[in-house]
Parts: sequence; structure tokens; C-alpha cells
Amino acid sequence: MTYHPVILVDSSLLIAFYNSTDNYHTQVRDFFTSCTSDLITTVACVTEVMYFLAPNRQVQNVFLLHLTNLVYKCESLLPEDFARIAELNTQYASLPGDFADLSLVAISERLNICAIATLDKDFDIYRRYRCQPFERVFRAQSDERHLSKV
Repeated sequence: MTYHPVILVDSSLLIAFYNSTDNYHTQVRDFFTSCTSDLITTVACVTEVMYFLAPNRQVQNVFLLHLTNLVYKCESLLPEDFARIAELNTQYASLPGDFADLSLVAISERLNICAIATLDKDFDIYRRYRCQPFERVFRAQSDERHLSKV
């Protein structure tokens, strides 16, 4: 499968990858095994992943080691990103948009990245620059899960 040169990675996919009991673990593992793209996430997503992996410090440390070794690049948020997240928070108040998701929308605009790997169907609703849809590069075979969070 051909992938974009750069893909945003949502916490939902990372949680499924590191949690071997997750229903989507095998599909996500296969995706990451075949993916050659640069993978970018945010500190907000890292925080969520660490929270959901908290019962297992060893798995948390594997995730942190992968960040250390740049398996994923963790993009810092800039002051203008927080302003954009505030706008998005108002725009998507009915979802409601959570901080990690909205941080990905903000950096997608700043870095001009349309591709995202996620299990979260909210990314079918979120729009970049208020009009452009995301291109979801990962779709679970039984994509019936709607994640506010895992």
C-alpha cells in the first residue's frame, strides 16, 4: 500500500498498537509494519496514550522509547496553535472536540498535512482550514467504533 510521506497519528491508533488486548491491535500493528511514512503526533496525544497505558509501566516505557528513537515525531504546539484550538473548540462544541484531537487539527493546518491515522470517526467531521476533510489512511475492518476516547 502507498502512504503519504507524512501522516498524523491520533492517540486512538497508538493506544490500540500498544495495548495487545485492544480489538484493533492486530490491524494497527499490521498498518504500522507496512507504513513507511514519517509519523507525527502531539504532546496532547502522548499524554492520552500514557494515561491509557498507565496500568502497564513497561508498555508505557516502550512507547516512550519509540518517541526517543523518533519512531513518532512529537510536534510541539506553538502559541498560534492554542489560538486555533480555541476556535476549533467553539466550532466543534457539539462533538465535543477534545484537546488532543483539536491539537492534531491545528498542526495539520500549520504543517499542511491532510493524512491521518486514527480510529476516531470524529476525524470524518473535522475540517482543516474550515473546509478540507482529512484523508483517513487507516480504516479498521469493522470500523464501527466511535471513539470519544478509548
